Amino acid sequence: QVQLVESGGGLVQAGGSLRLSCAASGRTVRSYIMAWFRQAPGKEREFVAALSRSGMYTDYADSVKGRFTISRDNAKNTVDLQMNSLKPEDTAVYYCAADSSARIATLDVSYDYWGQGTQVTISS
Repeated sequence: QVQLVESGGGLVQAGGSLRLSCAASGRTVRSYIMAWFRQAPGKEREFVAALSRSGMYTDYADSVKGRFTISRDNAKNTVDLQMNSLKPEDTAVYYCAADSSARIATLDVSYDYWGQGTQVTISS
């Protein structure tokens, strides 16, 4: 139904910023709850942030609250993740995901569509 491609990953020093972008094709991002997850080597995939279909509601993992912001650009059909005050523990592969459910979920099993991931590495 929808294809997702992440971009914007890279290497940045602790305290720096990165902006990830998730480009959707096939369907509008407004048809889905959109979310970001991340997975570090040897660890389980974890929820980072989500945005409701209306764009009015967001949810964030406690570990990123106040530092990360999820947003949507309807004209570009993209969902972004602005990451500020980055820490070494933010190092992971970041994935964009889409869910057709009625409300925001923080479990990865709730999401139907996934991007390929983009590597984010924070040096200390």
